[in-house]
Amino acid sequence: MKQNKNRCSISLCLFILLIFVKPLMATVYELGSVKTRLIGTPKIHKVVKGDYFQQLAEQYDVGFLALLAANPQHDPFLLQIDSEVIIPTQMLLPFMTRKGIVINLPELRLYYFSPVENKVHVFPVGIGRQGLSTPLTSTIIGEKRKDPIWRPTKEMQDRHFAEHGKYLAKEIPAGPNNPFGKYALRLGTSEYLIHGSNKRFGIGMRASSGCIRMYDNDIKWLFDNVPVNTKVRVVNQPVKMSYENGDKQLIEIHQPLTDHEATKGNVILTKAMQRFVGTKREYWQKLLPIIEKPNGLVIELAK
Repeated sequence: MKQNKNRCSISLCLFILLIFVKPLMATVYELGSVKTRLIGTPKIHKVVKGDYFQQLAEQYDVGFLALLAANPQHDPFLLQIDSEVIIPTQMLLPFMTRKGIVINLPELRLYYFSPVENKVHVFPVGIGRQGLSTPLTSTIIGEKRKDPIWRPTKEMQDRHFAEHGKYLAKEIPAGPNNPFGKYALRLGTSEYLIHGSNKRFGIGMRASSGCIRMYDNDIKWLFDNVPVNTKVRVVNQPVKMSYENGDKQLIEIHQPLTDHEATKGNVILTKAMQRFVGTKREYWQKLLPIIEKPNGLVIELAK
C-alpha cells in the first residue's frame, strides 16, 4: 500500500512538471508600425534556492552573456535567495528591413520576422569565438538538414591536433556526440550553419568555430517554420537607437566584437550616436558608465 502511494506521488509530481515546466521556445513580440522599434518589456526574476544563470537563461530563453551584462552585481553560480535578476526581454530592433532572419552578432540574438503576421520571433544564439568570428553576410537559407552529419574541416582538424595532439574523427553521425544537434540550416552554399548543439552551455556566448548555435527546441522551431530561400542578414550593430512616439529617446548598447574592424572591442562614438544623444550633460552622464561597460539594456534618455 505504501509503495502504491509513493508511485502515485511520483506520478503526480511528473504530471505537475508536465503542466508547469514549458519547453524552450522563442519569445514572440507583436510589431508596431515601421517607425516603432521598441519591443517587449523587462522582466524581474526573484531568486529561489537552486537558481543559477545557465538555468535561468534556458528557462527564459535568453543568452548567458546577456544575463551577465544586465546583472553584473550577481555571481552567476551563487545567486542570493530573494535577490532580483533582470531578464533582458526588452530590446530595440536592429536597423534593418523587417524581413526574414536578422542575426545581430554583438547582442547574440536572432530575429525572425514572420512573413504572414506582424510579429517577430527572437532567439538567443551562440556565435564564433574570437579569431573564428561569424562572418557578416547577406544570404539565404540554402539548405535544411535533419540529423546532420558533422564533418570537421581541415582547419578544425589542424587546430584540434595543435591543441590536443590528435585528430578528430573524419565524420560524426547523428546522435548525442554530434555538435550540430538534430537540425541545421545552411547559409547559402557556405560552410556556415545555423544549427543545434549537443551542449547546453555556449548559447548566448562566443563559443563556436563560426557557425550559429541555438537551443534544441529553438532550432527545431526554426527548422519547422522557416523555408529554404528565406533571406538572412548577419549584421554588427552594437548600438541601437530609437525615438519612440516622437518623444521617448531610447538607446541600447552591447559589448562590441573585438575582432571586427568596425568596433575593435570599444563602443565607437559615431556621429549618428553623438547627434542622437545631443549636448545635454545629464544624458552623457547617464550613458558614459554604460559605454565603458555595456549592459545590453534599453536606456531611456528622455520621455
